[in-house]
Parts: sequence; C-alpha cells; structure tokens
Amino acid sequence: MSENILELKGIRKSFAGVEVLHDVSFELRPGEVHALLGENGAGKSTLVKIITGVHQPDAGEIWLNGEPVHFNDARESRQAGIAAIYQELSLFPDLDVAENIFVGRQPLTTGRRVDWRKLYAEAGKLLESLGVKLDLKQKARALSIAQQQMVEIARAFSINARILIMDEPTSSLTLHEVDDLFRLVRRLRQEGTAVIFISHRLEELYALADRVTILRDGTYVGTRPMQEVTRDELIRMMVGRTIHNLFPKQDVQPGEVVLKVEHLSRAGSFHDVSFELRRGEILGMAGLVGAGRTNVARAIFGVEPATGGRIEVEGREVRITSPLQAIRLGLAYVPEDRQLHGLIPTMPLTPNISLPMLPAYAQRGWLRDTLERKSTFNAARQMEVRANNIWQLARELSGGNQQKVVLAKWLSTNPRILILDEPTRGIDVGTKAAVHGLMSKLAAEGLSILMISSELPEILGMSDRVLVMREGYVTAEFSRAKATQENIISAATQDIKAGTPQ
Repeated sequence: MSENILELKGIRKSFAGVEVLHDVSFELRPGEVHALLGENGAGKSTLVKIITGVHQPDAGEIWLNGEPVHFNDARESRQAGIAAIYQELSLFPDLDVAENIFVGRQPLTTGRRVDWRKLYAEAGKLLESLGVKLDLKQKARALSIAQQQMVEIARAFSINARILIMDEPTSSLTLHEVDDLFRLVRRLRQEGTAVIFISHRLEELYALADRVTILRDGTYVGTRPMQEVTRDELIRMMVGRTIHNLFPKQDVQPGEVVLKVEHLSRAGSFHDVSFELRRGEILGMAGLVGAGRTNVARAIFGVEPATGGRIEVEGREVRITSPLQAIRLGLAYVPEDRQLHGLIPTMPLTPNISLPMLPAYAQRGWLRDTLERKSTFNAARQMEVRANNIWQLARELSGGNQQKVVLAKWLSTNPRILILDEPTRGIDVGTKAAVHGLMSKLAAEGLSILMISSELPEILGMSDRVLVMREGYVTAEFSRAKATQENIISAATQDIKAGTPQ
C-alpha cells in the first residue's frame, strides 16, 4: 500500500497542439499541506483540473489510495473525495449563500423535494464551524469577493473531502480571515485531510506548507521540504533566474496636482474622502478588505458615481457620471476582479484590448479591422502577453496573462491618470516584478497612479505616499518615509477618526 493518498505519474496534456504539461509527476501524502508553485502559465491550473476530472490527461497515470483511477468528469472526482476551490470564483450569483454551498447536493424530503429547513440548518452549522458570519439568504451577487471566497471554502468543506485543493484562496481575504483559514487548514491536516495549496505569496507557504513542488513551463522541476528551501531558491526554481528587485521603484519628483478629491461620498459605501494625486506619483491606498477603497475608485471612474463632494482633474472641476466620460478625461481603471469587470472571457484578445478604443479604429462607422489587429498585437507584445495568437480566447490564458491583457487594454487609451485595483492579485512573482517595473517606468514618464493593494509589501515598496481607509473613511496619510507596516495596520484597524498627514 502506497504511503501517498494521490500520485500522478508522467502526466502530459496538450491544447490545440501546444503541450502545456510535459511528463509531470506529483505525490501527495495524507495529512500534509503540499504547496504547488510556479509562474502563471507553468501548468498548475491544468494539473489541478486533471486531478479534479475537468480535463483528462493525454498520457500518464493517476493513482488514488494506491489504485489507478480515471475521472471522466468533475462529478467522479468529487465522489472520490476530491474538492477544489479555484482562483476565479464560481458561485451562482442569483442563488443565496446556503443554496450555493449545497448546489447540486441539496437535502431532499421523502417526497423528493428540497428540504429547505435542513438545507439552511446544515449551512448555518457549517459556517458557524468555520467562524464565518453571513446571511444565509443573501444572494451571492451581493457578497464581497472575500465573502464569496468563504462560501467557496464552505462548499468544499461540505463534502468532507479527503483531498482539498486551494488555488489562491487568500488573494481577497483580510489578515484576520487568512488567520481563520490557516487555522482551519491546520485542523484539517491534523484530521488526515491532504491539502494542495497554491499561492504566489511565499510567506504563506512557509507558514503553512510541509512540502513544495515546483513547475516551470509545464515541466516538473522538483519537490522539497518547505523549511529546507530558501525564498531565493524557490524563485530561481520557478522562473529560472534570480529576481534581484521585486519593487523597482524609481525616485521621481512629483509634479503638479492632476487629481483632487474633496469630501467625496457615496451613501452606504464611503464618506468624506479627500486626497490629491500629483503627476508622476504613485499614491498607495491601503486598508482591510471592505474598507471602501474599491468603491472610491469606482466612483472616481464613474462606475458608481459619487453622491457628494467634488472631483477636479488637472485643475478643472468635473462631475464624472460614466466610465466613458472618465476615459475622455484621461482616466483608466484596472479593476480588482479581472474576470467579472476587466475581461470578456469568451472573446479573443483583440476585442478585449481594443474595446475602449473602438472609435479610433473606425472610419465612417466601419471598423478598420486591420488597424485594430495591428494595434492590439503591438499592445499585447509590449506587455509580453504569452498567448498562441491574438485570436486566443481570454479565458484560456493564465491569470497573469489575463492581467497583462487588462493592462494592455487600458494603457492603449494613453491615460494621464491610472487607477490600479489589486494590480498583482493572483499573479506569480516574476509577473509581479514586471508589473511593478512597468508602474515605476510609467510614473517616471509622468503618469499618475492610484494603486489599491491589500499586500503591505507592495504598498510599502511602490508608493510615494500612502492613504489608509477603514469602514469608508480615510483614517491616515503617510509619507513614504513614515509608511511602515505597523503604522498602516494601526490606522487600518483603529477607531474611526479623521487622519492627519504624517
């Protein structure tokens, strides 16, 4: 009998003639947290989908509990005790919390009807055991990303899985929620559940994982005990090179004020927000998930217009009521949820990049597709998007390459003010360094950047100044010299009061 609960041997997988997994092997032991690490496009998600039956391997074997298995679909994998929480959430927006937890597995009465009383009772017990407080009858579309993530986790726990796969489960969670999640994972490990944990946050892996397996370009690189490999070694194994500077921030002397927000408010979202953004400056906006940062960004860009206060762009007061108006004023917005708000996943790269600029590619009402293709190809190449061609569907790209497509789209509008909401969420360390380098370069060229991030190292490493929000209010402002992890966390968790520049 094998000591491994799961073994993958010599797995190969190709799509449209392009091999994405080449002779990959992987072993998982009962009661261990095994990190799966690699750059975006390394093959991690494809390997997970093979384990969960979404894809079938072209070659190789899968062994479960010492026996060879073949999963024809995800249902067979779930029946075998394998559950997965994917990076991109998959809740049904018009079903409530309890329905999403038990979707497809609702408890039934003797008359084969849904036993609603039992469904809500079991959902409530499950969330209580997880330490999660949610309205069981609230629709999923009304939940924050962090709340949706917790529903996904509850759904996975509800099948009593012996193997739990977590793909970037902490990317949208607060520090407290991450602590709760880690507590749950450790409890599951003690009970014998095996966990495959995928994260680009290396500090999380050192806090949680027992072993780590690294993939690069669809090829198995190696497996090491987590505590016996250094951070630099992990990065070198992942990207094939050493990354010397993850935060290549150039020193830039900020210019004149290009965006001024005074007493901006939106009922139920944020209140009395004021700040200035200067030319060539990167202004970081920190705070816990749900602090109101995204709502402020969406108000400035006209997605959810402010109900009070004023906005000035380059010294002129404006009232922004739509994204089209914001674009015409020189603003661009890279949203937090690239799948829902940043991309059209079922369309190719070309229309995804060209969408904000269609009038520039039209003549007398007709689209000049040759010009559109040329421009989008150049934009994708400048962002180093890894794709088969510009007609590949956006949903087929890795998370990091999808983010590059969103950046290419908005940079093609030649903005003067760029709002970045979680610009490196769910992307690998190599792509993070590239995005940070691009941000620094753009700021040095005079672009003004408002950067929202839940990653304190990113806020500290890339910001010229830092605003901190809590529960819809700005609680503090720090210069780069005064911005420390302790100061920011204190301001993000303190009682609500007006912050003063420091």
